[in-house]
Amino acid sequence: MSTARPPHATPRVAVDLVIMTVRESCLQLLLIERGKEPYLGRPALPGGFLRGREKLDDAAYRELHEETNLNGSRLHLEQLQAYSHPDRDPRGHVISVAYLAIAPCLPEPVAGSDARQARWTPLDEVTSAPGTLAFDHAQIVEDAVERARGKLEYTTLATAFCAEEFTIGELRQVYEVVWGMPVDERNFSRKIRRTEGFVVPTGAKRRPETGRPATLYSGGPATTLYPPMLRTGIGHELP
Repeated sequence: MSTARPPHATPRVAVDLVIMTVRESCLQLLLIERGKEPYLGRPALPGGFLRGREKLDDAAYRELHEETNLNGSRLHLEQLQAYSHPDRDPRGHVISVAYLAIAPCLPEPVAGSDARQARWTPLDEVTSAPGTLAFDHAQIVEDAVERARGKLEYTTLATAFCAEEFTIGELRQVYEVVWGMPVDERNFSRKIRRTEGFVVPTGAKRRPETGRPATLYSGGPATTLYPPMLRTGIGHELP
């Protein structure tokens, strides 16, 4: 009697993208409506399978363009983590490498490829009904949001949400929107100015219709914050 074990099916590899931006004073994610099975008509993250000898990063940029017609060159793009549960995709064993992508002022997406619709969706809408997302995308979104919130504490990632020139108030709004909590204005401004290389004055000012002109800044060369700007401490007196 043969004891040979059946060969294992080779898993397929895909990429999924959690694309974030601040729009209309709230954190929004880019979702597509799936145009084919499985999960026909359900909202999902943009993504798809690797092709041939394609690299992961190249696949992420390609899927971004094919499914939303957005140019990925302006995005902050980083790998989040791999999702490999054998039952996460009804088509078979699919390992997804998820990416976190961030950019300011992204335009309205245009659906393409296997997506019937692409739109910006407020995070609150996604988290209030996580069961509506296809596959395990609700978990991927949860992990990506926590990654972004954590990196705002220890890195200068917040400037990736801002335009090329921004005010300290606009940068503070990024923290408030991503963290989902108010940030003390004076403590925040003092922290920003004490952190060398976080922001750099551009020499320009923005003149509002009323009030004093606001100094404009751009992202500086620093990549880490020391000491960090912790969520639990920014509302209190800083050292």
